[in-house]
Amino acid sequence: MSRTTDVVSKDRNQGKNQLRVGRLVKAHGLKGALKLELYTDNPERRFVTGAEFTLQVPEASPWHGKSVKVREYRVMNGNPVVFFEDIEDREGAEGLVRAILWIDQDADEDEDDAWYDHQLVGLDVVRDETVIGKVARVEHMPAQDLLIVRPTGAGADGDVMVPFVKAIVPAVDIAAGRVIVTPPAGLFEELPDAATEAADESKPDAEDDAAVD
Repeated sequence: MSRTTDVVSKDRNQGKNQLRVGRLVKAHGLKGALKLELYTDNPERRFVTGAEFTLQVPEASPWHGKSVKVREYRVMNGNPVVFFEDIEDREGAEGLVRAILWIDQDADEDEDDAWYDHQLVGLDVVRDETVIGKVARVEHMPAQDLLIVRPTGAGADGDVMVPFVKAIVPAVDIAAGRVIVTPPAGLFEELPDAATEAADESKPDAEDDAAVD
């Protein structure tokens, strides 16, 4: 289960809900094809001929504010590859490398394991049945999505970036208002310094001190 699968971002394009479905990784061949990194479990449905995608690119890009339409989708040597209308050669394809593709969500569409950003923001973050923070916002990065968690309790200092992947966020329960996390050591608290640990281990126990006369 991938949390980068069709994660929904609200109000990205004139108030419409959109789904992030892929990233263009590199030009492929000489006829305008591009290799895809998929963020959807349904590429055959998403990348049908004529499907139109909004492009997320830097403002300096000539493609900023534009969209592309699928001419053809294939799997070549095990890799998903897409051709777009009006992109006929390698040079044109290279201008789209690293662009992220978004598509409008149908009103009646419901993706498994996909949530609106506003559904996640404000949820309690729970570890070992203890609330350790709240989701402050969601950030969509090229490689993966991040839950930005604001820790609660004594000693809380600064937001924590939690990769939104199954291994670290195994469960999201919108109805209960919480997400379950199983973070690696050090994600929410500083790990003991190695030198400090060594010094502590070298100290004699109180009982040992008492035994020395």
